[in-house]
Amino acid sequence: MGMLDGHAGEQTVAALAGFGVETMFTLNGGHIWPFYEAARNQSMRVVDTRHEQTATFAAEAMAKLTRRPGLAALTAGPGITNGVSAITSAHFNGSPLVVLGGRAPSGRWGAGSLQELDHVPIVASVTKSALTVTDPAAAGKMVHDAATLAMTPRRGPVFLDFPLDVFGPSAGEIPDVAAGERGPDPDLDTVGELAAALAGAERPVFIVGSDVYWARSEAALVALVEQFDIPCLFNGMGRGTIAADHRLAFLRTRGVVKERADLVVVVGTPLDFRLGFGRWGDARVVHVVEDPSSRAAHVDVLTVTGRLADTLAMLADGVGPKDRAGRAAWVAELRTAESAAAERDEQLLDADADPIRPSRIYGELRRRLARDAVVICDGGDFASYAGKFVEVYEPGCWLDTGPYGCLGNGLGYAIAARVARPSSQVVALLGDGAAGFSLMDVDTLVRHELPVVMVVGNNGIWGLEKHPMQAIYGWDVACDLQPQTRYDEVVRSLGGAGETVSEPDELGAALDRAFAADCPYLVNVLTDPADIYPRTSSLA
Repeated sequence: MGMLDGHAGEQTVAALAGFGVETMFTLNGGHIWPFYEAARNQSMRVVDTRHEQTATFAAEAMAKLTRRPGLAALTAGPGITNGVSAITSAHFNGSPLVVLGGRAPSGRWGAGSLQELDHVPIVASVTKSALTVTDPAAAGKMVHDAATLAMTPRRGPVFLDFPLDVFGPSAGEIPDVAAGERGPDPDLDTVGELAAALAGAERPVFIVGSDVYWARSEAALVALVEQFDIPCLFNGMGRGTIAADHRLAFLRTRGVVKERADLVVVVGTPLDFRLGFGRWGDARVVHVVEDPSSRAAHVDVLTVTGRLADTLAMLADGVGPKDRAGRAAWVAELRTAESAAAERDEQLLDADADPIRPSRIYGELRRRLARDAVVICDGGDFASYAGKFVEVYEPGCWLDTGPYGCLGNGLGYAIAARVARPSSQVVALLGDGAAGFSLMDVDTLVRHELPVVMVVGNNGIWGLEKHPMQAIYGWDVACDLQPQTRYDEVVRSLGGAGETVSEPDELGAALDRAFAADCPYLVNVLTDPADIYPRTSSLA
């Protein structure tokens, strides 16, 4: 773009616009007014929230939804510390988030200015880069370089704060945005080893994670697995990279895979607690990642590094057609198991129990979700049921908390989803505990005319903690919430609408009213506190 005659805020907004950033999420603070001025001058949308955590979660969700950098502008001191949990979630999720911070003026540093705090050391461990802009003429280039780094595998958040006295009249360079940060070349030797392993495997499975989505590698993935009849399970934003009704997509067969697979190829996701820390029964595990920094140090497995689309394409070329023979029987075995599990699920999804079982909510919801619905999860057990029952058909339609497990993402994610996908259904699934973190940001939805559907699974407890404490200790503490809280009344008081549902046969009509509403609508479902999610994975 060349030189821009404008202050550091103008340079910043211009640099980010080059990456396709169209929305700034924020909460007003005097330290960052120059960013608002620049956004106004350059027609960047500003969405202000009621809490900086919500603003930062919204920015991360915008990155997830667009596969471009998400932008949060946070005022100095508490504005930035309020956003740290959401920044950390983006770090664990590998989301390309750009956080701009205000900062007390450098010329008076140490004198006790309002909200004077050195933010950089606080966020350094959960960002790819954390810097202070000290030269007004360098602001545009620093922001460009930070956004480029955020988008470079392994993706993640970056942070820049701006002292008030850096916003004086200036001009600076705005570099052109490269065609795309593609990451390192595939390692030919390890790609060859994986190709040989696939050639010799009788019962292979791919576990597809978020980086396949981030790398825009879904087409290469589909081509590979279709060519060689490789069944796929999904993790995080890997859900939807292959449609849930594809013949090679499986949701309910992890137990069978652990017992029967002889090769498990984990593509684009960490070997963490969600995946048995990299151990899948007797199967050989291979880890495919974009960047060598994502290599798992805690388990000895073959690791293939390099650009995912290229790696998948090379595998398609390197595994001979003879290797498909016999896979049909393996796919059929998993399909039989999937169908049997789906039939068992139908009993749960249609459960007519009183109090309402959470599974019944998902039975009604599944009948009403469009293929491009954006589903947001914020909670413990209630959100875990979403992972068990919600089927995802298109990329970028599944937004969960990720491995950091920080509650409170729901409203921020919903705000961004409605901005990014104005014609899609947007459904936020909230546990009643999680609702306490961010429900005031219904005010943001109302002010910015962003209708979304919210469903609260209201069992009056912290279920993820209460049931395990009871099982381990025989007692629990600090696990109870106010029973039958009227979260729908909170939403109505903020300008939205909603209702409480206590009978199973009321659920369908309530959801229909929610989807038909032209405002934020919360369905507050009173669920059975004795219902225990059938958790089998070790969280530690």
